[in-house]
Amino acid sequence: MRIDIITVLPELLKSPFEASILKRAIDADLVEVHLHNLRDYTTDNYKSVDDYQYGGGAGMVMMIEPIDKCISKLKSERPYDEIIYMTPDGERLNQNIANQISLKENIMILCGHYKGVDQRVRDHFITKEISIGDYVLSGGELGAAVLCDAVIRLIPGVLGNETSALTDSFQDNLLAPPIYTRPREYKGMAVPEVLFSGNFPKIEKWREEQALKRTQDRRPDLLNE
Repeated sequence: MRIDIITVLPELLKSPFEASILKRAIDADLVEVHLHNLRDYTTDNYKSVDDYQYGGGAGMVMMIEPIDKCISKLKSERPYDEIIYMTPDGERLNQNIANQISLKENIMILCGHYKGVDQRVRDHFITKEISIGDYVLSGGELGAAVLCDAVIRLIPGVLGNETSALTDSFQDNLLAPPIYTRPREYKGMAVPEVLFSGNFPKIEKWREEQALKRTQDRRPDLLNE
């Protein structure tokens, strides 16, 4: 998979890809992540990427021209399965969306800033709009990092255990069950005995019951889906 991220703050996005699972995935050539500074596609001496909005109103708007130039250059080099715009009013990111995107070969992510982008960008270039929650951030960079993390970990070979991602919360519209590790007892707090039974069907049944109970208690809305 190749991910191209268009941003006015590439320095804000570098660190997530320089550590942990994301760095290992890049080093293993399982994914390529390229950052593109939108200011490199401007024409004035100030490298302006925003301007006042027509009709008046507070806040600046990202202009269509530098975005068009950047997207067009990237599209001239390879086809893209999705061109994603990170925006608070997009479709809320969930596990199903991450699963779908992880199957793509090339994706492009545009990070919004200020009041957002000229609507013509959304109308003519963007194929999918994604939000990471019902709140507003200063820009789309942190949202793009969240999306990349959610997607890259699903690529075969990224996680040490191939089945690990399949048992995460939300994969089957259930939250993950409780998990435990050593020591078996700590300050009077014991691990459930069923996990030491060696009876794996019984253990799986217990986990399913616990996942259902946790979902009913914390996210009953998932069961309605």
